Amino acid sequence: MKKYSKLIIAAIIGIIFLGTFVFLWKKSQPKEVVYNEFTPELRDIEKSTIVTGKIEPRNEVNVKPQISGIITDILKQAGDYVQAGEVIAKVKVIPDMGQLSAAESRVRLAEINLRQAQVDFRRIEELYNKELISADEYEKTRQTLRQAKEEKAASDDALQVVRDGVSKSNASASSTLVRSTISGVILDVPVKVGNSVINSNTFNDGTTIASVANMNDLIFRGNIDETEVGQLVVGMPMKITIGALQDMSYDASLEYISPKAVESNGANQFEIKAAISPSKTKLEGGTKGSLKLRSGYSANAEIVLASVQKVLSVPESAIEYSGDSTFVYVLGGTADQKTYTRRPVTIGLSDGVSIEVKKGLGQKERVRGPQIVADK
Repeated sequence: MKKYSKLIIAAIIGIIFLGTFVFLWKKSQPKEVVYNEFTPELRDIEKSTIVTGKIEPRNEVNVKPQISGIITDILKQAGDYVQAGEVIAKVKVIPDMGQLSAAESRVRLAEINLRQAQVDFRRIEELYNKELISADEYEKTRQTLRQAKEEKAASDDALQVVRDGVSKSNASASSTLVRSTISGVILDVPVKVGNSVINSNTFNDGTTIASVANMNDLIFRGNIDETEVGQLVVGMPMKITIGALQDMSYDASLEYISPKAVESNGANQFEIKAAISPSKTKLEGGTKGSLKLRSGYSANAEIVLASVQKVLSVPESAIEYSGDSTFVYVLGGTADQKTYTRRPVTIGLSDGVSIEVKKGLGQKERVRGPQIVADK
Protein backbone atom coordinates (compact mmCIF):
# COMPACT_ATOMS: atom_id res chain seq x y z
CA MET A 1 0.00 0.00 0.00
CA LYS A 2 2.82 2.35 0.90
CA LYS A 3 4.48 1.49 -2.40
CA TYR A 4 1.40 2.62 -4.42
CA SER A 5 1.15 5.84 -2.40
CA LYS A 6 4.72 6.75 -3.22
CA LEU A 7 4.12 6.09 -6.92
CA ILE A 8 1.01 8.31 -6.93
CA ILE A 9 2.84 11.15 -5.18
CA ALA A 10 5.75 10.82 -7.61
CA ALA A 11 3.36 10.92 -10.57
CA ILE A 12 1.67 14.07 -9.26
CA ILE A 13 5.01 15.78 -8.76
CA GLY A 14 6.05 14.77 -12.26
CA ILE A 15 2.85 16.15 -13.78
CA ILE A 16 3.29 19.45 -11.96
CA PHE A 17 6.90 19.70 -13.08
CA LEU A 18 5.99 18.90 -16.70
CA GLY A 19 3.12 21.40 -16.71
CA THR A 20 5.37 24.12 -15.35
CA PHE A 21 7.97 23.37 -18.01
CA VAL A 22 5.39 23.52 -20.82
CA PHE A 23 3.93 26.78 -19.48
CA LEU A 24 7.34 28.45 -19.26
CA TRP A 25 8.27 27.19 -22.73
CA LYS A 26 5.13 28.70 -24.25
CA LYS A 27 5.73 32.00 -22.47
CA SER A 28 9.26 32.13 -23.88
CA GLN A 29 8.10 31.76 -27.49
CA PRO A 30 8.07 34.93 -29.66
CA LYS A 31 4.67 36.63 -30.05
CA GLU A 32 3.04 37.03 -33.41
CA VAL A 33 2.68 40.69 -34.31
CA VAL A 34 -0.59 41.59 -36.04
CA TYR A 35 -1.87 44.96 -37.18
CA ASN A 36 -5.15 46.72 -37.55
CA GLU A 37 -5.96 47.24 -41.20
CA PHE A 38 -8.06 49.97 -42.77
CA THR A 39 -9.66 50.60 -46.13
CA PRO A 40 -9.70 54.26 -47.22
CA GLU A 41 -13.14 55.86 -47.20
CA LEU A 42 -14.74 58.84 -48.86
CA ARG A 43 -15.99 61.20 -46.19
CA ASP A 44 -16.46 64.83 -45.19
CA ILE A 45 -13.79 66.18 -42.86
CA GLU A 46 -14.11 69.30 -40.75
CA LYS A 47 -11.48 70.96 -38.62
CA SER A 48 -13.18 72.79 -35.78
CA THR A 49 -12.30 74.45 -32.52
CA ILE A 50 -14.22 74.97 -29.29
CA VAL A 51 -14.28 78.39 -27.65
CA THR A 52 -15.50 78.76 -24.07
CA GLY A 53 -17.36 81.85 -22.98
CA LYS A 54 -20.73 83.04 -21.75
CA ILE A 55 -24.03 84.50 -22.91
CA GLU A 56 -24.55 88.23 -22.44
CA PRO A 57 -27.07 90.83 -23.59
CA ARG A 58 -25.63 93.13 -26.20
CA ASN A 59 -26.77 96.23 -24.32
CA GLU A 60 -27.07 96.22 -20.55
CA VAL A 61 -27.88 99.53 -18.85
CA ASN A 62 -27.41 100.48 -15.21
CA VAL A 63 -30.28 102.71 -14.10
CA LYS A 64 -29.17 105.34 -11.57
CA PRO A 65 -31.10 108.03 -9.63
CA GLN A 66 -31.03 111.69 -10.62
CA ILE A 67 -30.88 112.81 -7.00
CA SER A 68 -29.42 111.57 -3.73
CA GLY A 69 -31.75 110.25 -1.06
CA ILE A 70 -33.32 107.12 0.44
CA ILE A 71 -35.25 104.40 -1.39
CA THR A 72 -38.88 104.48 -0.23
CA ASP A 73 -40.49 102.11 -2.78
CA ILE A 74 -39.28 99.48 -5.24
CA LEU A 75 -41.98 98.82 -7.79
CA LYS A 76 -40.22 96.17 -9.92
CA GLN A 77 -38.14 93.07 -9.31
CA ALA A 78 -35.59 91.05 -11.24
CA GLY A 79 -37.20 89.26 -14.17
CA ASP A 80 -39.89 91.89 -14.79
CA TYR A 81 -40.21 93.46 -18.22
CA VAL A 82 -40.25 97.28 -18.28
CA GLN A 83 -40.85 99.84 -20.97
CA ALA A 84 -38.61 102.85 -21.40
CA GLY A 85 -39.77 105.54 -18.97
CA GLU A 86 -41.53 103.12 -16.62
CA VAL A 87 -40.96 103.80 -12.90
CA ILE A 88 -38.76 101.25 -11.12
CA ALA A 89 -38.32 102.89 -7.71
CA LYS A 90 -39.03 106.03 -5.69
CA VAL A 91 -36.49 108.11 -3.80
CA LYS A 92 -37.11 110.37 -0.82
CA VAL A 93 -34.88 113.41 -0.88
CA ILE A 94 -32.63 114.22 2.09
CA PRO A 95 -32.05 117.93 1.46
CA ASP A 96 -28.66 119.54 1.76
CA MET A 97 -28.92 122.13 4.53
CA GLY A 98 -26.83 124.68 2.68
CA GLN A 99 -28.91 124.41 -0.47
CA LEU A 100 -32.13 124.45 1.57
CA SER A 101 -31.11 127.62 3.38
CA ALA A 102 -30.19 129.32 0.10
CA ALA A 103 -33.51 128.31 -1.48
CA GLU A 104 -35.52 129.64 1.48
CA SER A 105 -33.57 132.91 1.35
CA ARG A 106 -34.33 133.21 -2.35
CA VAL A 107 -38.06 132.78 -1.65
CA ARG A 108 -38.04 135.48 1.03
CA LEU A 109 -36.20 137.91 -1.27
CA ALA A 110 -38.64 137.16 -4.11
CA GLU A 111 -41.59 137.90 -1.80
CA ILE A 112 -40.08 141.26 -0.83
CA ASN A 113 -39.46 142.21 -4.47
CA LEU A 114 -42.96 141.09 -5.47
CA ARG A 115 -44.64 143.18 -2.77
CA GLN A 116 -42.62 146.23 -3.79
CA ALA A 117 -43.42 145.65 -7.47
CA GLN A 118 -47.15 145.41 -6.68
CA VAL A 119 -47.07 148.70 -4.73
CA ASP A 120 -45.19 150.44 -7.53
CA PHE A 121 -47.57 149.10 -10.15
CA ARG A 122 -50.72 150.28 -8.29
CA ARG A 123 -49.23 153.75 -7.91
CA ILE A 124 -48.24 153.98 -11.59
CA GLU A 125 -51.58 152.53 -12.66
CA GLU A 126 -53.47 155.31 -10.84
CA LEU A 127 -51.31 157.99 -12.47
CA TYR A 128 -51.73 156.36 -15.87
CA ASN A 129 -55.52 156.27 -15.52
CA LYS A 130 -55.39 160.04 -14.80
CA GLU A 131 -53.18 160.47 -17.88
CA LEU A 132 -50.37 161.91 -15.80
CA ILE A 133 -47.66 159.54 -17.09
CA SER A 134 -46.85 158.03 -20.45
CA ALA A 135 -47.91 154.57 -21.62
CA ASP A 136 -44.27 153.62 -21.97
CA GLU A 137 -43.58 154.17 -18.26
CA TYR A 138 -46.75 152.26 -17.37
CA GLU A 139 -45.68 149.24 -19.50
CA LYS A 140 -42.23 149.20 -17.89
CA THR A 141 -43.77 149.03 -14.43
CA ARG A 142 -46.16 146.28 -15.46
CA GLN A 143 -43.24 144.33 -16.94
CA THR A 144 -41.35 144.67 -13.65
CA LEU A 145 -44.37 143.23 -11.81
CA ARG A 146 -44.52 140.27 -14.18
CA GLN A 147 -40.84 139.55 -13.63
CA ALA A 148 -41.29 139.70 -9.86
CA LYS A 149 -44.17 137.20 -10.04
CA GLU A 150 -42.11 134.86 -12.25
CA GLU A 151 -39.15 135.05 -9.87
CA LYS A 152 -41.45 134.23 -6.94
CA ALA A 153 -42.83 131.17 -8.75
CA ALA A 154 -39.32 130.05 -9.74
CA SER A 155 -38.04 130.42 -6.20
CA ASP A 156 -40.97 128.40 -4.85
CA ASP A 157 -40.23 125.63 -7.36
CA ALA A 158 -36.54 125.66 -6.47
CA LEU A 159 -37.37 125.35 -2.77
CA GLN A 160 -39.72 122.44 -3.39
CA VAL A 161 -37.11 120.65 -5.51
CA VAL A 162 -34.43 121.06 -2.85
CA ARG A 163 -36.76 120.07 -0.03
CA ASP A 164 -38.93 117.38 -1.70
CA GLY A 165 -37.13 116.53 -4.92
CA VAL A 166 -40.19 117.56 -6.94
CA SER A 167 -42.22 120.70 -7.54
CA LYS A 168 -45.84 121.18 -8.51
CA SER A 169 -44.92 122.44 -11.95
CA ASN A 170 -42.81 119.38 -12.89
CA ALA A 171 -44.53 116.62 -10.91
CA SER A 172 -44.87 114.41 -14.03
CA ALA A 173 -41.08 114.50 -14.55
CA SER A 174 -40.14 114.15 -10.92
CA SER A 175 -36.50 113.33 -10.25
CA THR A 176 -37.64 111.30 -7.22
CA LEU A 177 -39.02 108.68 -9.62
CA VAL A 178 -36.31 106.38 -10.95
CA ARG A 179 -37.32 105.39 -14.49
CA SER A 180 -35.95 102.79 -16.86
CA THR A 181 -34.02 104.35 -19.72
CA ILE A 182 -34.63 101.42 -22.11
CA SER A 183 -37.22 98.73 -22.70
CA GLY A 184 -36.14 95.28 -21.55
CA VAL A 185 -35.90 92.77 -18.73
CA ILE A 186 -34.67 93.76 -15.27
CA LEU A 187 -31.65 91.56 -14.58
CA ASP A 188 -30.89 92.75 -11.07
CA VAL A 189 -32.14 95.15 -8.40
CA PRO A 190 -29.16 95.49 -6.03
CA VAL A 191 -30.84 97.94 -3.59
CA LYS A 192 -33.52 97.57 -0.93
CA VAL A 193 -36.08 99.89 0.59
CA GLY A 194 -34.27 102.12 3.09
CA ASN A 195 -30.92 102.11 1.27
CA SER A 196 -29.25 105.46 0.75
CA VAL A 197 -28.46 106.25 -2.88
CA ILE A 198 -26.48 108.98 -4.59
CA ASN A 199 -26.71 110.39 -8.08
CA SER A 200 -23.91 110.19 -10.60
CA ASN A 201 -21.56 113.15 -10.53
CA THR A 202 -17.96 114.15 -11.16
CA PHE A 203 -16.67 112.34 -8.10
CA ASN A 204 -18.53 109.00 -8.25
CA ASP A 205 -20.54 106.78 -10.60
CA GLY A 206 -23.69 106.88 -8.51
CA THR A 207 -25.77 104.05 -7.05
CA THR A 208 -27.19 101.47 -9.44
CA ILE A 209 -30.90 101.00 -8.82
CA ALA A 210 -31.42 98.29 -11.45
CA SER A 211 -29.74 96.63 -14.42
CA VAL A 212 -31.92 96.43 -17.53
CA ALA A 213 -31.16 94.63 -20.80
CA ASN A 214 -32.86 93.63 -24.03
CA MET A 215 -32.87 89.82 -23.77
CA ASN A 216 -33.98 89.48 -27.39
CA ASP A 217 -30.56 90.65 -28.55
CA LEU A 218 -27.96 88.32 -27.02
CA ILE A 219 -24.32 87.70 -27.87
CA PHE A 220 -21.74 85.05 -27.10
CA ARG A 221 -18.48 86.43 -25.70
CA GLY A 222 -15.35 84.26 -25.49
CA ASN A 223 -11.61 84.08 -26.10
CA ILE A 224 -9.73 82.15 -28.79
CA ASP A 225 -6.04 81.23 -28.88
CA GLU A 226 -3.68 83.21 -31.09
CA THR A 227 -2.81 80.05 -33.07
CA GLU A 228 -6.37 79.85 -34.40
CA VAL A 229 -7.53 83.45 -34.59
CA GLY A 230 -5.92 83.89 -38.01
CA GLN A 231 -8.39 81.39 -39.50
CA LEU A 232 -11.44 83.35 -38.33
CA VAL A 233 -13.44 85.66 -40.58
CA VAL A 234 -16.29 87.93 -39.52
CA GLY A 235 -19.56 86.33 -40.57
CA MET A 236 -18.49 82.72 -39.96
CA PRO A 237 -21.33 80.54 -38.62
CA MET A 238 -21.02 79.12 -35.12
CA LYS A 239 -22.90 76.56 -33.08
CA ILE A 240 -23.50 77.56 -29.47
CA THR A 241 -24.15 74.95 -26.79
CA ILE A 242 -24.95 75.84 -23.20
CA GLY A 243 -23.86 73.73 -20.26
CA ALA A 244 -27.16 74.19 -18.44
CA LEU A 245 -29.15 73.24 -21.56
CA GLN A 246 -27.38 70.09 -22.73
CA ASP A 247 -29.87 69.15 -25.46
CA MET A 248 -30.07 72.62 -27.03
CA SER A 249 -27.95 74.36 -29.62
CA TYR A 250 -28.14 77.87 -31.02
CA ASP A 251 -27.04 79.28 -34.34
CA ALA A 252 -24.78 82.30 -34.17
CA SER A 253 -22.74 84.47 -36.49
CA LEU A 254 -19.26 85.78 -35.69
CA GLU A 255 -19.39 89.57 -35.71
CA TYR A 256 -16.32 90.79 -33.83
CA ILE A 257 -12.66 89.73 -33.49
CA SER A 258 -10.54 91.81 -31.14
CA PRO A 259 -7.54 93.47 -32.82
CA LYS A 260 -5.56 93.19 -29.58
CA ALA A 261 -4.63 90.09 -27.58
CA VAL A 262 -4.93 89.72 -23.83
CA GLU A 263 -2.72 87.41 -21.80
CA SER A 264 -4.50 84.57 -19.99
CA ASN A 265 -2.62 81.85 -18.10
CA GLY A 266 0.54 82.64 -20.03
CA ALA A 267 -1.13 82.45 -23.47
CA ASN A 268 -2.23 85.24 -25.79
CA GLN A 269 -5.93 85.14 -26.54
CA PHE A 270 -8.27 87.31 -28.60
CA GLU A 271 -11.80 88.22 -27.61
CA ILE A 272 -14.57 87.31 -30.04
CA LYS A 273 -18.30 88.11 -30.09
CA ALA A 274 -21.08 86.37 -31.95
CA ALA A 275 -24.71 87.35 -32.41
CA ILE A 276 -27.12 84.64 -31.26
CA SER A 277 -30.45 84.01 -32.97
CA PRO A 278 -32.90 82.75 -30.29
CA SER A 279 -35.53 82.21 -32.98
CA LYS A 280 -33.25 79.56 -34.54
CA THR A 281 -33.10 77.39 -31.45
CA LYS A 282 -32.64 73.71 -32.29
CA LEU A 283 -32.94 70.48 -30.37
CA GLU A 284 -30.29 67.80 -30.93
CA GLY A 285 -32.76 65.80 -33.02
CA GLY A 286 -33.46 68.79 -35.24
CA THR A 287 -36.87 69.62 -33.75
CA LYS A 288 -37.51 73.28 -33.22
CA GLY A 289 -38.03 74.40 -29.66
CA SER A 290 -37.61 77.39 -27.41
CA LEU A 291 -36.06 77.85 -24.03
CA LYS A 292 -35.47 81.12 -22.25
CA LEU A 293 -31.83 82.10 -22.40
CA ARG A 294 -30.46 83.82 -19.33
CA SER A 295 -27.65 86.30 -19.01
CA GLY A 296 -24.45 84.78 -17.68
CA TYR A 297 -24.97 81.19 -18.94
CA SER A 298 -21.65 79.41 -19.53
CA ALA A 299 -21.45 78.33 -23.16
CA ASN A 300 -19.21 76.69 -25.74
CA ALA A 301 -18.99 77.84 -29.34
CA GLU A 302 -17.97 75.38 -32.04
CA ILE A 303 -16.37 77.07 -35.06
CA VAL A 304 -15.56 75.16 -38.23
CA LEU A 305 -12.17 76.50 -39.30
CA ALA A 306 -11.89 74.43 -42.50
CA SER A 307 -13.80 71.64 -44.24
CA VAL A 308 -13.60 69.34 -47.26
CA GLN A 309 -16.27 67.11 -48.75
CA LYS A 310 -16.12 63.58 -50.14
CA VAL A 311 -12.35 63.13 -49.87
CA LEU A 312 -10.31 59.94 -49.51
CA SER A 313 -9.40 59.50 -45.87
CA VAL A 314 -7.80 57.05 -43.44
CA PRO A 315 -7.51 57.05 -39.65
CA GLU A 316 -4.74 59.38 -38.57
CA SER A 317 -3.16 56.50 -36.63
CA ALA A 318 -2.31 54.86 -39.99
CA ILE A 319 -0.04 57.75 -40.97
CA GLU A 320 3.69 57.65 -40.20
CA TYR A 321 5.40 61.01 -39.85
CA SER A 322 9.09 61.35 -40.69
CA GLY A 323 10.35 64.91 -40.73
CA ASP A 324 8.30 66.80 -43.32
CA SER A 325 7.25 63.58 -45.06
CA THR A 326 4.31 61.27 -44.40
CA PHE A 327 3.97 57.56 -45.22
CA VAL A 328 1.51 54.69 -45.07
CA TYR A 329 2.11 50.93 -45.12
CA VAL A 330 0.09 49.35 -47.94
CA LEU A 331 -1.01 45.72 -47.58
CA GLY A 332 0.39 43.16 -50.02
CA GLY A 333 1.30 39.45 -50.24
CA THR A 334 -1.14 36.63 -49.53
CA ALA A 335 -3.59 35.87 -46.75
CA ASP A 336 -1.03 33.49 -45.18
CA GLN A 337 1.99 35.69 -45.74
CA LYS A 338 1.12 39.38 -45.52
CA THR A 339 3.57 42.08 -46.47
CA TYR A 340 3.43 45.84 -45.97
CA THR A 341 5.05 48.29 -48.33
CA ARG A 342 6.02 51.75 -47.07
CA ARG A 343 4.67 54.37 -49.45
CA PRO A 344 4.88 58.19 -49.34
CA VAL A 345 1.56 60.03 -49.41
CA THR A 346 0.36 63.62 -49.49
CA ILE A 347 -2.06 64.45 -46.71
CA GLY A 348 -4.55 67.26 -46.22
CA LEU A 349 -7.08 68.28 -43.60
CA SER A 350 -7.41 66.37 -40.34
CA ASP A 351 -10.15 66.42 -37.72
CA GLY A 352 -7.99 64.60 -35.16
CA VAL A 353 -9.46 61.17 -36.00
CA SER A 354 -9.47 60.92 -39.78
CA ILE A 355 -7.10 62.60 -42.21
CA GLU A 356 -7.41 63.45 -45.88
CA VAL A 357 -5.07 61.64 -48.29
CA LYS A 358 -4.62 63.79 -51.38
CA LYS A 359 -2.12 61.68 -53.26
CA GLY A 360 -0.37 58.30 -53.14
CA LEU A 361 -3.18 55.93 -52.13
CA GLY A 362 -6.00 54.18 -53.98
CA GLN A 363 -9.52 53.77 -52.65
CA LYS A 364 -9.42 49.94 -52.87
CA GLU A 365 -6.05 49.50 -51.18
CA ARG A 366 -5.70 48.57 -47.51
CA VAL A 367 -3.29 50.21 -45.14
CA ARG A 368 -1.72 49.10 -41.91
CA GLY A 369 -2.71 50.67 -38.63
CA PRO A 370 -1.30 50.34 -35.10
CA GLN A 371 0.06 46.90 -34.19
CA ILE A 372 -1.65 44.42 -31.91
CA VAL A 373 0.40 41.83 -30.00
CA ALA A 374 -1.42 38.47 -29.85
CA ASP A 375 -0.53 35.01 -28.52
CA LYS A 376 0.59 32.53 -31.17
